[in-house]
Amino acid sequence: LGVVIMACTLPGQPDPGRLYSENCAACHGSSGTGDGPMAAALSPKPSDLTTLTMRNGGIFPRISVMSTIDGYNRATLERASMPRFGDFLEGNLVPVDLGDGVLTPTPVDLLALADYVESLQQK
Repeated sequence: LGVVIMACTLPGQPDPGRLYSENCAACHGSSGTGDGPMAAALSPKPSDLTTLTMRNGGIFPRISVMSTIDGYNRATLERASMPRFGDFLEGNLVPVDLGDGVLTPTPVDLLALADYVESLQQK
């Protein structure tokens, strides 16, 4: 189950590192291991984003990551304390096939954050 992005590079592409620093690093840490400056005060602790692929049988769980970031994935208590970022990620949309053959308009910033989290994965 893969994600196919059906768009060309857009002018004013988001800076994934900046998006991560502004929205995620305070809790998940700059390296994504869950050791950000706010992590000690949180319960449950932020998850280690660098092991998502390993914990998912060697496949980066892009759809789950995007759903967690935008707030659609709130099925477990583990993620209950993570804020919803969907409202912050509005703007330019690109059509994305999330594995079901249907092109779904998806915020460019959400895709950029998911790509950045994928880049943090342990090799």
